[in-house]
Amino acid sequence: MMQFTFFLLFLFAPIVVLSDAAAFNDDVLALVVFKAGLQDPKAKLSTWNEDDDNPCKWVGVKCDPTTSRVSAIVLDGFSLSGHIDRGLLRLQSLQVLSLSKNNFSGSINPDLLRLGSLEVVNFSENNLSGSISEGFFQQCGSLRSVSFAKNNLTGKIPDSLSSCSLLVAVNFSSNQLNGNLPSGIWFLRQLQSLDLSNNLLEGEIPEGIENLNDLKELNLQRNRFIGRLPDDIGGCMLLKSLDFSDNFLSGAIPESTQGLNSCTSLNLRGNSFTGAIPDWIRELKNLEMLDISANRFSGWIPKSIGNLNLLTKLNLSRNHFTGNLPESMVNCVKLLALDVSQNQLEGPLPSWIFKTGLQSISPSGNRFNSSDYPSFTSIPESYHGLQVLDLSSNAFSGKLPSNLGGLSSLQVLNMSANNISGSIPAGIGELKSLYILDLSDNKLNGRIPPELEGTSSLSELRLQNNSLSGEIPAQIEKCSSLTTLILSHNKLTSSIPAAMANLTNLKYVDLSWNKLSGSLPKNLSNLSHLLFFNVSYNHLQGELPVGGFFNIISPSSVAGNPSLCGSVVNHSCPSVHPKPIVLNTNSSYSNSNSNSNASSLNHGHKKIILSISSLIAIGAAAFITIGVVAITVLNIHVRHSMSHSAAPFAFSGAQDYSCSPANDPNYGKLVMFSGEAGFDDGANKLLNKDSIIGRGGFGTVYHTVLRDGHSVAIKKLTVSGLIKSQEDFEREVKTHATIKHQNLVGLKGYYWTSSLQLLIYEYLSRGSLHKLLHEEDEHNRNLLSWRQRFKIILGMARGLAHLHQMNIIHYNLKSTNVLIDCSGEPKIGDFGLVRLLPVLDHCVLSSKIQSALGYMAPEFACRTVKITEKCDVYGFGILVLEVVTGKRPVEYMEDDVVVLCDMVRGMLEEGRVEQCVDRRLLGNFVAEEAIPVIKLGLICASQVPSNRPDMAEAVNILELIQCPSEGQEELA
Repeated sequence: MMQFTFFLLFLFAPIVVLSDAAAFNDDVLALVVFKAGLQDPKAKLSTWNEDDDNPCKWVGVKCDPTTSRVSAIVLDGFSLSGHIDRGLLRLQSLQVLSLSKNNFSGSINPDLLRLGSLEVVNFSENNLSGSISEGFFQQCGSLRSVSFAKNNLTGKIPDSLSSCSLLVAVNFSSNQLNGNLPSGIWFLRQLQSLDLSNNLLEGEIPEGIENLNDLKELNLQRNRFIGRLPDDIGGCMLLKSLDFSDNFLSGAIPESTQGLNSCTSLNLRGNSFTGAIPDWIRELKNLEMLDISANRFSGWIPKSIGNLNLLTKLNLSRNHFTGNLPESMVNCVKLLALDVSQNQLEGPLPSWIFKTGLQSISPSGNRFNSSDYPSFTSIPESYHGLQVLDLSSNAFSGKLPSNLGGLSSLQVLNMSANNISGSIPAGIGELKSLYILDLSDNKLNGRIPPELEGTSSLSELRLQNNSLSGEIPAQIEKCSSLTTLILSHNKLTSSIPAAMANLTNLKYVDLSWNKLSGSLPKNLSNLSHLLFFNVSYNHLQGELPVGGFFNIISPSSVAGNPSLCGSVVNHSCPSVHPKPIVLNTNSSYSNSNSNSNASSLNHGHKKIILSISSLIAIGAAAFITIGVVAITVLNIHVRHSMSHSAAPFAFSGAQDYSCSPANDPNYGKLVMFSGEAGFDDGANKLLNKDSIIGRGGFGTVYHTVLRDGHSVAIKKLTVSGLIKSQEDFEREVKTHATIKHQNLVGLKGYYWTSSLQLLIYEYLSRGSLHKLLHEEDEHNRNLLSWRQRFKIILGMARGLAHLHQMNIIHYNLKSTNVLIDCSGEPKIGDFGLVRLLPVLDHCVLSSKIQSALGYMAPEFACRTVKITEKCDVYGFGILVLEVVTGKRPVEYMEDDVVVLCDMVRGMLEEGRVEQCVDRRLLGNFVAEEAIPVIKLGLICASQVPSNRPDMAEAVNILELIQCPSEGQEELA
């Protein structure tokens, strides 16, 4: 009531003030009305009391000492929510309005700048939406700084922004702004900082930037800009930080760039720039960070780069550089991080690399060779700060240095995919800070040193594809942080140490293709974080562990061990029975007949042997007979109970129907949400193998017809041992049924017994996307045109965006879980099933993740697995590439494994974009759509989660990509 009263007071305040100006303090009234429209869960504004006549002591409020009028409101990080109310318009002396890091929603009030005194507006890190009104900046008065960063703003940047001639700082980063960059922005001559990064801005960057003589920071990264850099960029001589990374820019670096003498940070990563690094790079003497990675630069690295003696970070990775690193770089004495990976550099590593104070060295993926890679005959003091050494995928040979332990700060050591031989030195156990050790794909031999126990921080150990022998040291249990243990394709022997079960953080274990023997330790089932465990092709025997991850382990993960037994390998373990007791009926006469001849003794022996063998035969026959009878009775009972539990009923509406006359728990419960009838022949029909249309991580899918003639797909869940209680199960399923979208498979009903749970879905006769893309026959060849493919990509994006809006992560996105309806519209299935489980069980998730090989986001293999919507975005990116190329995410060739994402990225870098499109389209595709779609797929499949867009952003991008031109339908 109090809030409503003050709202009325505010509405009529001008009349009251005119009649008696002394009766009210306009600033108090304005702030109280503003507070009345807010939610303040932490009571941060408790000091804002309407009974005060002076707000200058209120939290977050500052006043002008001369006028006592409110001059600043700073409420950053107060956890406030609500709308930014018009009440603030009464604060006629307000100069600073900062409401960042709250939960304000709604649109930005276009009238705020009517307060002609406003100099600073900061609404960053809220939930504001809508577009920035063209009228907002038409009365910008004395505005000097504006930030709407990290909101949900859409639309274009208003042209009227260029009229705010006093602006010094503009930050609209991390929104969904689109359209071209208004050329008038270059007329803000006092502008010092401009950040428009992480948006959907497009088109070419206009000329005229040289007008910004005071510009110091320019950040346009992660947009969709095309074309070349402005030729006049060098006119901004005060520019210190320049970031154009992750756009679609091309061409050479403009010569005028050499005029940026004040520049300390230059980032051009992730574009399509070409040409060589210009020799004039030496003129940028203040550069501290230079990143031109993931472009198409070529040629030799110029000697002049050695003149940049203030460099601390240099990243030239993922280009086409040749030759070697220039010796002049020894002058880069402040260099801390050097990344030249994924180029075509060759020869020995220059000696200066190991004479500087580098903390991170990554020349991986080149053609460097020789055995002195380096030679650690003595550990110089400069090595002590080395944290990352990645020499992988080169041609290094020789042995590992015996005194590696001297690298006391080393955290990552990766020397995989080389020709290194010899043994692993024991000194490696002295690397107390090491958390990644990768020596895979070499020619190492000898044993795994037990001294590894000293690497207490070790999280990932990869030694696969070597010739290591001996046993897995039990001391490995001291590596308590270990999450990944990959020892496959070696010659390891003996048994798996029981101590491995003490590595409670283990998630990924691969011991396949060795010579391990003995049984698997039973307590391995206690590894609650386990996501992958492969011991295939060894000499293991005995019963598999029971419980936890081992209840759902894939049969392929234990294949090649013929002596293993258990339900997973479909080989029952032999029962242990006590030996039969045989009584010798002639034993009472043994003493009296001690003098019997040899023939009578032999005769007596034969009788004893006959008795034992007869009893064994009789016992076996009886055992078999009992088993047959038991199975027969059990089958009769199952058929009987199934025929009752799924008896045909007619249903109408979303109501519960129990098949039991007295709610007997042995009977089933069938619920339909849409008024369809029940099953025609009961649940027995679901067990018919001829009705199977698919198998997934959560169960088998059958096709059946309801009484009213409607076809449905029924998933029989195979995780019933982990399913929630009936009450929780039904609540989740009914919630699931409310999730409706044209690109999501609809749930029509469910069936419940304590031992059998069924989910009833709409049936889509065209089958899965996987089938349409990869299973060619005379009915399916060249079925999907480019127009159909684009429709599928856009539909998948919309469906996934809707799921994320409902706070649902799919977890198992792949082409077999995308179904196509008769109109060609895609529908995503198998979503929300994890919610049926008691907890987000890693063991259960693992089987889904394993089945989605190639779609799995890389963070699943990191030290700490954080499952977010960005994991789905990665899977979507792979799906985009799969649809465009017609190729599987991972294809196994005769001598190679082709990873789709890497293949497409390579073609893109080599300028062979059109070759990425499925050859079956025979040129019948829209290049203006296909190329940006491919790039979107690669961005979504970025290795770094933060680089991936949200699905809502992906939908917007696809809608912008879609060409409205006539003639498209000719391609359909």
